[in-house]
Amino acid sequence: MNPFEEKPLKIDYALQDWTKIYPKSYDKNELSPYSKTRIILMNGTEYEANWFSHQLARHTGNDDLRREISLCRAVEKQQQLKISLLKPKNESVLEHTISYEQLAVDLTAELAQRTADCNVKKALDFALLEDFDHLYRYADLLEMERKIHAETLVGKYTEIMPGRPTVSHHRYPKDNAKQPIDAKKADLFTTLSALIIVAAEQQTMNYYMNVSAFARSDLARRLYQEIALVEEAHVTQYESLADPDATWLEMMLLHEYAECYLYYSCYMTESDEYLKKLWEENLTYEISHLHKAKDLLQKYEDKDWRQVIKNGEFPEPLSLHENIAYVREILSSTAQYTADKNDYTLVDDLPEDADFFRFQAITNKDVNKAPSHKVIEKHVALYGSDYRYQKKASPVPALRNRKRDDVSVGRIPGAAKATGFSCGDKRG
Repeated sequence: MNPFEEKPLKIDYALQDWTKIYPKSYDKNELSPYSKTRIILMNGTEYEANWFSHQLARHTGNDDLRREISLCRAVEKQQQLKISLLKPKNESVLEHTISYEQLAVDLTAELAQRTADCNVKKALDFALLEDFDHLYRYADLLEMERKIHAETLVGKYTEIMPGRPTVSHHRYPKDNAKQPIDAKKADLFTTLSALIIVAAEQQTMNYYMNVSAFARSDLARRLYQEIALVEEAHVTQYESLADPDATWLEMMLLHEYAECYLYYSCYMTESDEYLKKLWEENLTYEISHLHKAKDLLQKYEDKDWRQVIKNGEFPEPLSLHENIAYVREILSSTAQYTADKNDYTLVDDLPEDADFFRFQAITNKDVNKAPSHKVIEKHVALYGSDYRYQKKASPVPALRNRKRDDVSVGRIPGAAKATGFSCGDKRG
């Protein structure tokens, strides 16, 4: 499908009254785990588009342009709120968190396996192991606080076990900024991947930042605080991949195209009929926004949309699905790595005065007090072991002990073996 070849509706057509704007919430016990993750993905995508538009409005003195984008922005805010309210009242913040982390794991794995850009793939693979570990920490907290096994929430499609331990995610912030892509040279899916993942991770960061104060225990509040700070690092990493030379209106076009592509993907892969109709409806609305962005680019920058996207035909739909073998492969090969300026370095190879070790000494002055560590230690004390759902033992020997939480992998030299990142047939 090429959305540029579709006939757009008038943007006003999407405006809705109070009856239509409020959705029917899903049944948390019946809806597919991947339908839940699609909802979270599109909530974050709409949020990103809305706030990008606000930033654009704050950085232009053209009143006509501000008025044009305000209409698209208002419609997208309606869409975002409608999607957000699909979540039912009886689904707790912590249950919903499990879906957030399942999305982070399986979306990141899907993008990493499909991107042709080595730099982007490394960034995705690196953060993949961290979101994978977050899922494990929240799952243990869930069993302690609500006596719910997270494997039922993820449908047993995603394993729950330690990744690179969360205590190892605390890095000197300057090491999180990476080399950007050149959108005019990159393949379309790589450009889309950078936009999609920053929207998803930003939504996760915002969610944890906002719900941390409403968590039901002090330990839960502390865990949300710690992981929200890691998500800040992830957003910094992913947003730095975007092409810094793209103009505001070029980026607006890319945002609208990404929204169209994701709604198309959701429609093509959705199993729930109610949601399928919603995705189709929103795709129709986003096509009108895309055409408006195309017209604004032409009017104010004298550029044709093909100068930005070249071929408007959508890539194959983005699919959320099981990625157990891939996650295990990345865990086995890169758990002992950390971020290091534009690249990623084996912790064993860092100099003793590296910023990573200096920052660790500040943040994890007493690593036993780290909330992510204390969650597992408390679970072990209560139940005799941690909570996991895994097909077989971890590929990293140091992470196999279920009676003690490892705090060395990814932060202490020699804690684990690692072969490096894979890009096609190359490792580095």
